[in-house]
Amino acid sequence: MLSEHDINITGFRGTLLRHEPMSRHTSLKVGGPADIYAVPQDLADLLTLVTWLDRNQIGRMAVGGGYNLLVRDGGIRGAVISLERLNGIEQLGNGRVKAWAGADNLQVVRFAQQLGLGGIGFISGIPGTIGGAVRMNAGAYGNGLLEHSASLTVLRDGKAQELPMTSFSYGYRRLELQPGDLILAVTLQLDEVDPAVTEEEIRKDLELRRTKHNVGFPSAGSFFKNPAGQSAWQLIDAAGMRGFQVGAAQMAELHSNFMINRGGATAGDCLELARQVQQAVLHTTGVSLEPEVRIVGEEP
Repeated sequence: MLSEHDINITGFRGTLLRHEPMSRHTSLKVGGPADIYAVPQDLADLLTLVTWLDRNQIGRMAVGGGYNLLVRDGGIRGAVISLERLNGIEQLGNGRVKAWAGADNLQVVRFAQQLGLGGIGFISGIPGTIGGAVRMNAGAYGNGLLEHSASLTVLRDGKAQELPMTSFSYGYRRLELQPGDLILAVTLQLDEVDPAVTEEEIRKDLELRRTKHNVGFPSAGSFFKNPAGQSAWQLIDAAGMRGFQVGAAQMAELHSNFMINRGGATAGDCLELARQVQQAVLHTTGVSLEPEVRIVGEEP
């Protein structure tokens, strides 16, 4: 375990917390402590931090808004890096917009809208930041964010590198990165779209999510991926698991693919609930559900 003097990082200007409960930083409100929780002030500060971590052989992972993330009760050894302060959005011209990892999804849509650009209105109601949306290739209605991306800027080999999308393998709710990569920014290639059309897309998306996804408790959003040609929530319903509960973790009554924390749930509750749902769906329909939520950390 790291001691106080172990995290005295010369030149680091951001926030450093020791043994920080990840339940404070995830939308599901579960998760044990991270040895280090760091919030760099800017890109230079991030490079200072990562250089120190690598020199001391301390593992690291990045988080955005903590959505679509389940941290086990044993927490995370090493460092968790929040990129929330790397939140700039830039106009590049020729229909391109560069959004840094900490930028809010809706803010990115609005920024593009003001330029008469669009095509990504489907992320308007997805909570969280663009870095998380890129990491999971977030989408809706058959659309994925990476299909509208020209390049990614990643931290690789100690420096920021902008790489074309042809350098990456990605698909439905999936992006493959090299070990140690941190997503810093995405350059979006957008279409010319009337701002009024984008406004209607935003309105419809926010309304849909308000009525169908407002489950009333902490949640990580859709817990399981939709199998090809099928909806996970329909399979969960067919298995009789809508509203099923383990401890304080429950598959929501309003949307049965949303796992919720009714208050005091542990990551163990969530994982056992997920296991039982998978087992029931497999038994009932023969389909193996895969988690959409990223599961990290150690068992207690």
